[in-house]
Amino acid sequence: MYLKGKQKWVPYLFILPWLIGLLVFVAFPMIFSLGMSLFDWDIVGDRIFIGLKNYIDMFHDELFYHSLKVTFQYAVILVPLNVGLALALALLLNKPLKCLGAFKTIFYLPSVLSGVALALIWGWILNDRGILNYLLSLFHIKAVPWLKDPDVAVWSMVLTTAWALGSMMMVFLSGLKEIPEQVIEAARIDGASGFKSFYRITLPLLGPTIVYNIIMAIIASMQQLTVIINLTNGGPMKSTYMYSMYLYENAFTKFRLGYASANAWVMFIIVMALTGAVMFISEKWTYYEV
Repeated sequence: MYLKGKQKWVPYLFILPWLIGLLVFVAFPMIFSLGMSLFDWDIVGDRIFIGLKNYIDMFHDELFYHSLKVTFQYAVILVPLNVGLALALALLLNKPLKCLGAFKTIFYLPSVLSGVALALIWGWILNDRGILNYLLSLFHIKAVPWLKDPDVAVWSMVLTTAWALGSMMMVFLSGLKEIPEQVIEAARIDGASGFKSFYRITLPLLGPTIVYNIIMAIIASMQQLTVIINLTNGGPMKSTYMYSMYLYENAFTKFRLGYASANAWVMFIIVMALTGAVMFISEKWTYYEV
């Protein structure tokens, strides 16, 4: 129905709280941090305009490159693992199983836990005398220093954070529910096996959902901080010193707010570039219903 007079403003009143939140808590902080990145500012002192010096100094900082390297190592392992496990669980929960609601709750529960709680639980599991090394000892396997060996620590971070995939699993499950059952039935009638039906029909129709989850997983992996601080604090020997840790230390340990703002904007550009790359590549194999 066409709205006349004052009635045409009613829809805008409903979205006004969200719009205010967007402007106050997203747009304004982003613009403010962009301006802050052009200053030498240590919270309590005077602001000194230095232009692009923060960005120039960053590209001459070895910790900048090291933190990026560790972050990409972590993301390359975690993103495909998370997406693959979430899809496998969604396929399992898409079957007519008994106690389906209980299984959904069990699989979703880890994603509800806070990062601090997750770090505490896995700190106990991955301890030198923790339950994981105890289970290995039952098979006469030597205890692994999960949190003390630089070659193993990144894998420990992946193991710790790979469990929080409940939201991704539910998104996949929603995507699977949207696939028309008639299409799957037609493939079965034509003699397609379960794997062929999944590869030729389910996976292509699930393409947009896969792209969305990959992008969300990339963003989450780039921003991982809570678990790292509480579990390894960037160690041992900075083997888990990720970019978010680098940014956090510059802002709240060294009190270089301008420099940290420049760090944040570089990460924003990197994430946007990775998102654009995923979108560009996905156009060749993703099916969008018109």
